[in-house]
Order: sequence, then C-alpha cells, then structure tokens
Amino acid sequence: MPRYDIVCCCLIGWISLYFAFCYLNGQRGKEWNCRLVTLTHGILIVCLTAYISFIDGPWPLTHAGTENTPLQILALVVSLGYFLFDFGWCICVRTEGPVMLAHHTMSIAGILLALGLGKSAVETCAVIFGSEITNPLLQARWFLRQVGRYDSLWGDAVDLLFILLFALVRVGVGGMMLYCELTSPRPSLIMKGGGLAMYTLAWVFMVDIAKFACKKSRTKYKRWHEMCKLGEVNGHTGKTE
Repeated sequence: MPRYDIVCCCLIGWISLYFAFCYLNGQRGKEWNCRLVTLTHGILIVCLTAYISFIDGPWPLTHAGTENTPLQILALVVSLGYFLFDFGWCICVRTEGPVMLAHHTMSIAGILLALGLGKSAVETCAVIFGSEITNPLLQARWFLRQVGRYDSLWGDAVDLLFILLFALVRVGVGGMMLYCELTSPRPSLIMKGGGLAMYTLAWVFMVDIAKFACKKSRTKYKRWHEMCKLGEVNGHTGKTE
C-alpha cells in the first residue's frame, strides 16, 4: 500500500519549493514560479526514472507487471506529490485546459494504482520518463517567450527538438511499451486500460503538435519568401541607381 505520510511530505516539499521561488522571484508572476517547479520536477524525475529503467532495472519492455522496488516506489511518490501540487495549482489559477487536466488526472490515478497494487511500477516509471522527457523543453519554450527570445534560433531549436523527442519517445517508444503492456499476462486489466488511455492522450497531444509544426513551417516559409523578394527589390533598386 502507498505510504500516504511520505506522499504528503513530497507534496509539502513541492509546495514549499513553489513558495521559495515566489520569495526569490518576487518580481515574477505566479506562473513563472510554478513553471520553475515544473522544470525542477521534470529534470529530477527524468534523471531518476532513466536510471531506474536503463541501469537499475528491470527492463520495462520485458518485465511489465512485476513487483515494485524501493527505488521505483520513491520515484512514483516524488512524482505523485508533484502532480497533486500542479493539479491543485491549475485548478486554482485556471491556466490549463481540459486535456492537460485529464493528463494530470490519469497520471495521479496511474501512480496510485501502481503503489496500491504493489506492482507495475516498472512500466509506470517508464511512462513517466517518456512523458516528462519533453517537459524541460516545453518550459524552456515558455521562458523564451517571456523574455522575448522565442523568435530566434534558440526558439527554433527548442521547438524542433521537442517535436522530434515527442514523436520518437512518447509516440514511437510509447507504442512499443503499450504493446508489451497489453500482451504481457502480468499487468492487471486496469493497468492495461490506463496505459491505453495515456497513449491515446499522447496522440491527442501529437495531433496538436503536428498542427503547430505545420503552421510554424508555413509562417517561416512565408517570412523567408518575403525577405527574398525584398532582397531582390533592393538589389534591383541598387543597380538602377
């Protein structure tokens, strides 16, 4: 069973970090400081779940539904505390839409199930790794917008890397993970259903990202085309003079 006292400690820890950022960055808004917490969680949990999945083991593609290890439980509890904090913050401030709230709800439910069942933490950690690996890039994109540096090479690089990582990891590797989850006899039916729901949500995000990528590509091409025409006009004017 999950240790609710430890979960509460993690929740208090994330809330305390948020208020610490608010104190240190008093000139910034609430969302700036909340996103700093999100960035901190993203980096921390990606490193921790990467170590669990690739070094500590077992391998999530072959051991789905196995008993939870202490390190896996630690990662889930840390992440659960964060998702509870961020879900509450989103509800209070109303900055996110229904899709992101659904993502947080499913994440919380999935972690609670893995902790309550005492198994399937290995694939849950893998799902968290895949879900959070693009998160630092998402936050970097927002921060670049806030400081007026998004319309630069940095903004283009962040967007390109975000799209590639999302498609490769969350959709590509995520599809392999879902197949292994559904075909393995060990995971419970409810965990399989949760995995299917998370993967479906990943495709909802992927469609939105594809639309954004097409729109940005068209805008970039139009801007480049206009600059070329302007260059030709300037060149023609210079020759005439």
